[in-house]
Amino acid sequence: MAHDVVGRPWEEAKALLESAGIGYQMEISRPSRDFFKTDRNCLYVVRERRIADGTLLITLVAKQKKLEKEVF
Repeated sequence: MAHDVVGRPWEEAKALLESAGIGYQMEISRPSRDFFKTDRNCLYVVRERRIADGTLLITLVAKQKKLEKEVF
């Protein structure tokens, strides 16, 4: 049975996978540069793939923070 958790917040995706009894591993992808600030407390699933041992490898990224407007 396919479980599509791509695009979901990590906490929601994690709950779905655990309730279905699906084994998973996770990795966090980070940008190579820090030009755009990210919120490391707000992770989203951007990729899922089944690996050789049958578990899902879930790739997470942090949500981009909103830019604060400067007041002149």
